[in-house]
Amino acid sequence: MKNLQSTLVDSHAHLDAKPYSTDLDEVIARAKENRVAYILTVGCDLESSRASVDLAIRYPNLYASVGIHPHDASLVNDQAMAELARMIESTDKVVAVGETGLDFYRDRSPRDQQEEAFRRHIQLAKDTGKPLIIHDRDAHDDVVRIMLEENAAEAGGVLHCFSGDLEMARKCVEMGFYISFAGPLTYPKNDALRKIAEALPVDVMLVETDCPYLSPQNWRGKRCEPAYVRSTAEKLAEVKGLTLEDIARTTSLNAWRLFGVGEVDQSTRIAYVIRNSLYLNITNRCTNSCTFCAKFRDFTVKGHQLCLEREPSVEEVMKAIGDPSHYDEVVFCGYGEPLLRLDLVKEIAGYLKQNDITVRINTDGQANLVYGRNILPELAGLVDAISVSLNAPDAATYQDICQSEYGAHGYTALKEFLKEAKQHIPSVTATAVALPGIDIESCRKVAQDLQVEFRERVYNEVG
Repeated sequence: MKNLQSTLVDSHAHLDAKPYSTDLDEVIARAKENRVAYILTVGCDLESSRASVDLAIRYPNLYASVGIHPHDASLVNDQAMAELARMIESTDKVVAVGETGLDFYRDRSPRDQQEEAFRRHIQLAKDTGKPLIIHDRDAHDDVVRIMLEENAAEAGGVLHCFSGDLEMARKCVEMGFYISFAGPLTYPKNDALRKIAEALPVDVMLVETDCPYLSPQNWRGKRCEPAYVRSTAEKLAEVKGLTLEDIARTTSLNAWRLFGVGEVDQSTRIAYVIRNSLYLNITNRCTNSCTFCAKFRDFTVKGHQLCLEREPSVEEVMKAIGDPSHYDEVVFCGYGEPLLRLDLVKEIAGYLKQNDITVRINTDGQANLVYGRNILPELAGLVDAISVSLNAPDAATYQDICQSEYGAHGYTALKEFLKEAKQHIPSVTATAVALPGIDIESCRKVAQDLQVEFRERVYNEVG
């Protein structure tokens, strides 16, 4: 298997389980060999919670969650919850509450007791400032109902080993929860789960094993272990049309955001890789203030931190690029409008073309307004492809969602830009984000009238 630069986090394991009683050191070593840098071992009752805390203290790359599984909800009382609270206070290696939730498949505890235990865990999470790890099996509607009634969003957390439908996933994401995928994502007949993964942005995903259970397909029927989370990550990369590196980097950042586990790679602010394309982030300035732009939430794209402390020089961009021959293309596209730095774009693109590198620019199409001249002839011979954010079928809608600093002139200018670009750049594409309420087919018609290609972009999926 190809080596990763970014490491993985197994966000849900049960390393206190008996199957690891004789070879836990070897299990942890194999995880490291497969670039699984951190593991969260999860308590299911008081005994396993204590054991998980002990393991987390013993091993530097292990962290713990404490809680009582819905199977044992009948054991939840004031004393039990007080002990869980003491465990959380005892060490910063305890990073979550759970697993908790509802299991109406086996019904090992009465459902009313499961609900009460779930509510108490939610309150504990809010009281201690720790996120929740939620178990849900055949109880989708009731899990969401209780999360809403108890304002679980105040704590946040993850739906582990997700088994609900897309509607449920979206409701949980709206509450600020992550969705975690385990070995079942790899099962040949589990197309329904893969379609959910395909529909969600990777920025809300975690990967896990739930070991010793739910081994991925290659080890199905055998004991699962944290090293195998790589197989689930590989399948997720395939589903999302990304690389394993992309999934590792992004899900690890998500684990850091949720649990504080691991580290954040901030080394790729100028040049960053997605799939096998190298993207150049040369400014955070923009002529638009699009209502859907993710940078107004944070400056992250597929696990890359793109908030610039200052705009990089030509020399800094060249250094960040390194050897460009490894990539399918180099794209001027960060969290800002690249053509606001036209001179830098021309110099860097000239260097890339001298080295026979494919160059693309992603732009809002308003550069001619910025400079008061037609800048497209200046890009001829330097740029192979340009993608222009159309985003609306008419000027009023465009201004409503894109908020150009040029007002109504912005939409007219970008259409003229698209039309003119065909004269100077080999490949010209108009794009539109599939925002709720946007008529994508009308946007497509605008592109057809301008005789340029059209591409629909997925809403809330950046990069």
